[in-house]
Amino acid sequence: MIVVTGATGNVGRRLVETLAAEGEEVTAVSRRISPADVPAGVWTVQADLAKADGLKEVFAGADRVFLLTSGEFMAAGGDVAEVVAAAGEAAIVLLSSQGVGSGRHASVFEEAVKASSPEWTVLRPGGFASNAFQWAPAIRDDRVVAAPFGDVALPVIDPADIADVAAAVLRGSGHHGRTYVLTGPEPVSPRQQAAALGDALGEPVRFAELSEDEARAAMSEFMPPVVVEATLAILGRPTEDERRVSPDVERLLGRPGRTFAEWAARNAAAFK
Repeated sequence: MIVVTGATGNVGRRLVETLAAEGEEVTAVSRRISPADVPAGVWTVQADLAKADGLKEVFAGADRVFLLTSGEFMAAGGDVAEVVAAAGEAAIVLLSSQGVGSGRHASVFEEAVKASSPEWTVLRPGGFASNAFQWAPAIRDDRVVAAPFGDVALPVIDPADIADVAAAVLRGSGHHGRTYVLTGPEPVSPRQQAAALGDALGEPVRFAELSEDEARAAMSEFMPPVVVEATLAILGRPTEDERRVSPDVERLLGRPGRTFAEWAARNAAAFK
């Protein structure tokens, strides 16, 4: 049985659907979830991973776990070691971040999983294509994208590809002790993303470049300062590794990752 945490998010929802379609026994876990959120035959469990009480019941019967922890988990004082301990002998596939490999983010989650899980695999995705949803109100109202570093290109990844990789790893063999870096198939800049969204909508979307200070002020309204600075550094001064297209998605799926333009076309309704 496979337990999928974060089961209502961009990655988790598709992962649950994919595993269920492949005939796997799946338990979908989220703080707010109901049977209406998942395919027929999938069990649902409402749980907050930051609360240690009841965690063993969440993972009861699992032989494989997809582990996703959020910023809210960290803010609530969640202890990933407690989560791993509750998962017992289950193999864990951890959704981490490319920023751990580049030294941008702390490696505490990866370290806890590697130290305590009998079998582990780490997935390190780069920036999500779905981060573009933050532009949806401005695109709907004014057909404009406002962002800093308009011509700095990064290989953002479609969350659907992350889910597909996670499904392949959870259902496959030979992944124990491996770390995979997940990116899209090509670097794409914010200016190019705005153009792709315009193409998906069938009308131009203007790009307005923010200064770094303007972007910092906007991000500070909903991000802690340390996260703001790390995000700005990645967006404006990425390392060569952060700019590089990783081969891991194609190796694991046997096809290239989806482009940002494909993501935009599939999600155009959110921007109309």
